[in-house]
Amino acid sequence: MSDFADEFYEDDDQPEPRKDPVRTRLKQLEKQNAELLKQIEQANEAQKKLTFMEAGINVSDPKFKYFVKGYDGEYSADAIRQAAEEAQLIAPQGQVPQEDRAAWSQSNRIAAGAESAPEGPSWAKRINDAGSEAELMAIFAEAQAQGIELG
Repeated sequence: MSDFADEFYEDDDQPEPRKDPVRTRLKQLEKQNAELLKQIEQANEAQKKLTFMEAGINVSDPKFKYFVKGYDGEYSADAIRQAAEEAQLIAPQGQVPQEDRAAWSQSNRIAAGAESAPEGPSWAKRINDAGSEAELMAIFAEAQAQGIELG
């Protein structure tokens, strides 16, 4: 009789693995949630980099590394640009003097072949405005250096 009891109770020593479908589904959902949170974090990081790039900040430049990492203001291109200008990391935009704009515009037209460089004051005017013989000789020397015969 003891053999029968040993065989009968031997199977009871090992508990059966419980298959709880609710617990299994909960684990699946937790894993999906973790993956989705990771994707959201990556998307937020990509959006942040894009906003900095729109503001004119090169996020891969070591000069801007700490600015990008420490920026805690509004995440719009204008706000970031303004903060970078205040930190003197980038040059202020739209504050180019009118004379410089005209000079750049003219040089761009010349480079494009639209027109030639404007000539300086006419030689005759310069000769008439010369106040001394030394100035007159300098004007003639300049003309000769440029290959112009004023004779």
